[in-house]
Amino acid sequence: MSIDFVTIQEMVQAARHNLNQGTWGYLSGGSESETTLRRNRHAFDTLAFRPRVLVDVSDVDTSGTLLGHALRIPVLLAPIGSQQVFFSEGGAAATRAADEFGILDVISSVTEPSLEDIASTAGNPKVYQLYLNGDWEWVKEMIARVRAAGYAALCITVDTARPSRRDRTLLARWTPRADFLGSVAPSRHQVTGRMGGHASRVTWETIGRIKDEARLPMLLKGIATAEDAALAVEHGIDVVWVSNHGGRQLDHGLATMDVLPEVVEAVGGKAEIVLDGGIQRGSDVMKAIALGANATAVGKLQCWGLAAGGTPGLVRALEILEDEMISSMALLGVTSLAELTPAYVRKAEAVTAPSEMSSWVNMPGGRLL
Repeated sequence: MSIDFVTIQEMVQAARHNLNQGTWGYLSGGSESETTLRRNRHAFDTLAFRPRVLVDVSDVDTSGTLLGHALRIPVLLAPIGSQQVFFSEGGAAATRAADEFGILDVISSVTEPSLEDIASTAGNPKVYQLYLNGDWEWVKEMIARVRAAGYAALCITVDTARPSRRDRTLLARWTPRADFLGSVAPSRHQVTGRMGGHASRVTWETIGRIKDEARLPMLLKGIATAEDAALAVEHGIDVVWVSNHGGRQLDHGLATMDVLPEVVEAVGGKAEIVLDGGIQRGSDVMKAIALGANATAVGKLQCWGLAAGGTPGLVRALEILEDEMISSMALLGVTSLAELTPAYVRKAEAVTAPSEMSSWVNMPGGRLL
């Protein structure tokens, strides 16, 4: 298995070669017209840097923290359902990469292997993400399993009240093997099939009950407005996760980077902030940090790395992100994440058409479909 990739573009091309059309569409596509997906990238593409010069940048520190855990770079592995379709070892391969590189892994409740098996794979702190696919007894059972397995925090995804329509996978007549159940064994307390049912009845009251039951630091993933960010803080959420599911749920939404400033203002420093959606380069990570995020998360990029080369491929993708950050931070005139502020970025016109691949103009092998 070759891991001598020099750019992430090469890894994307290798991943495309290794995946069938349905799996590729599931990974790289979004919902309906994919407007939200493209806006996620467009928001990064329309932010330009304002570099400072004559600064001693001989020592650049890319490290950050989240929930008190050290991060080699301010990047998390986002929860990805059915990771086993990208690489046979699924979530276990991803968490080994997170452990080796030195970042947090957020494990999806709809991936394989089981949450216990993934927890025992490596010694790094892990966060467990839960889709609320069952009744209260089922939720309590899941929380008990998460605590017993030693997870450091619990993440609840809140933007999946109903299934979205993802045209790429519909056209390919493709569904993931996990069918949104994955490592969560169905029980009499759980709705069967795809999202809906119990998930459509979740309210802020539910979140409060989960927090009281879990007694763990809690992340709320899927916040897209200042109003909901403020409510998250009121409910004692530790991490507000700005996300639109990578453009895979509600279409025609705002880009996460366009939402970030209002969320930062609403949170007012009372919780930490994570952002995902379209992050493909180290410079993207820096832009999110400059506008107020404490950390970012990668989903598609994570699975491109896995599909290209398993655990070593994902580690290599993270190394490339780190190298891009070091170079960009030095050229921007900053030596630590704490120095990144809104003063270092400004709006500018994009120079490429918005797409899920718009950060790369030197893609080997031609256009990806």
